[in-house]
Amino acid sequence: MRSSSTTMRSVMTRVALGAAVCLLLTPAPSGQTTQALEHWVGAWSASPIGRPPYPPPTPVAAGQPATPQAPRLVFPRDQTLREIVRTTIGGTHLRVVVSNAFGTAPLVVGAAHVALRDKDAAIVAASGHPLTFAGKPGVTIPAGALLLSDPVALAVAAFADLAVDLYLPGDTGGQTLTVHRSAFQTSYLSDSGNHVGAADLIGATRLTSWYFLTGVEVRTAEHPAVVVTLGDSITDGTGSTLDANLRWPDHLARRLMAAGANAAVLNAGISGNRLLSEGIPESGVNILARLDRDVLAQPGVTHVVVMEGINDIGNARENPSPSAADLIAAHTQLIERAHARGLKIYGATLTPFEGAAYFTETGEAKRQALNEWIRSGHVYDGVIDFDAAVRDPQHPARFLPADESRDHLHPSDAGYLAMGSAVDLTLFK
Repeated sequence: MRSSSTTMRSVMTRVALGAAVCLLLTPAPSGQTTQALEHWVGAWSASPIGRPPYPPPTPVAAGQPATPQAPRLVFPRDQTLREIVRTTIGGTHLRVVVSNAFGTAPLVVGAAHVALRDKDAAIVAASGHPLTFAGKPGVTIPAGALLLSDPVALAVAAFADLAVDLYLPGDTGGQTLTVHRSAFQTSYLSDSGNHVGAADLIGATRLTSWYFLTGVEVRTAEHPAVVVTLGDSITDGTGSTLDANLRWPDHLARRLMAAGANAAVLNAGISGNRLLSEGIPESGVNILARLDRDVLAQPGVTHVVVMEGINDIGNARENPSPSAADLIAAHTQLIERAHARGLKIYGATLTPFEGAAYFTETGEAKRQALNEWIRSGHVYDGVIDFDAAVRDPQHPARFLPADESRDHLHPSDAGYLAMGSAVDLTLFK
C-alpha cells in the first residue's frame, strides 16, 4: 500500500503538470507571442574613435601671414545633430546606440528623434518618433559608457535611410569626442537650439562624420546572418564617392539581398587602423583592443571578415618590426577569440600598394607573406581574395589602373565594386 505522503506527491505532480499544459495552451495577449519570439540584431554600425580637444590656434606674429588651418572637427554646443545612416536589414521596431565610450566627461543628450530620411536633411512626413531613454526624453551618458534608446515601433526596410537627431544642450568642446571620423555620408548640424524632429534643417552645416551614434538595432522574428567587416580605411570606404554607399561592404550587402539571403552587414572599418599599434587619434585603437566593442558585442553577430595589416606594414617602412610573423600572430588571436564565441571568421587578403607614399620592398615582402598565410594557412574558416580581384596581372604589386584611386593605396568606386563582387556568398549561409 502506498503511503499518504507518496500519494500526496503524486497528486501534486499531476496538478503541476496540468497547470503547465494549461499555460502552454492558453492564448497569449495580442502581440505577446510575436514579441517573445523576436530578438534584436544590428542593422547599422560605425566603429568609434576618441577625438581629443584641439589645441588653440598658434598665435600669428604681427606682420606675418597666417598659416592655413586644417579643417577642424565640429564640437557641438547647444545644437542638434541630424545623422544619416542606412540600414542593411529590416525589422518591426528599432532602437539606437548612443556612445560616450571615449568621453572624458558625461555627455548630456537633451532630446532625440528618429525618422525616415527623405532627401538631404529633410525627413519623411509622419514617419518620425521621439527617442526616449528609460521613458525620459533626455539622458546623461557617463564617461566611457553607451546607452540604448527605448524601442520605437517604426517598421524599417532593408536599405532604408534613417535620420537620427541628437540635441546636445551643453558644450562638448572641452572633452574627447566619441566619433566616427570618415563616414563618407553627409550628416547635418543645426543652428543653436533644439530642432529634433524638424521637417528639415535649412541652412544646416554639412558634416562627414558620425558623432556619438554608433549603432541602429532592429527587432525581428527571423534569424539573419549578421556579418561584421573588420578593417581599416579600405573597409571604411576611403576613395569612394560621398553619399553613394559604394564601399565594398555596401556591395556585399546588396548582393546578399539580391541573392535572397537574409543577412545584415555591419561596417567596422576605421581609417588608418592597425593590428598592433596606434597612429594619430583618427586611426583608433589597435584592432585587438577594439574587437570586443566593435565586433563581439554586436547583437546577433554570426560572421566576421578581417582585412587588416597594411597600415602596420606601411608605417613600419624599412623597419623589420612588426614582422609578418607578428601580424600572423595577431590574426591568429582574432580567429581564436571569434571561435570562442562560436563565430565564423574569414580572412581577406591585403590589396596591392606599390606607388603609395609608404610603400617599400620590405613592406611588400611582408604583405606577400601575410597573404600567403591567409590563403594557405587553413586557420581562417574561409578566404576572400581581394588581392586577386584588383591586382594588375602584368604588375601584381599594383592595382589595376581602373580599380585604384590616385594614392595607389585605396580602391576607386570600380575597385570597391570588384572587391564586393569577389566575395563568395555561400560563406554566409
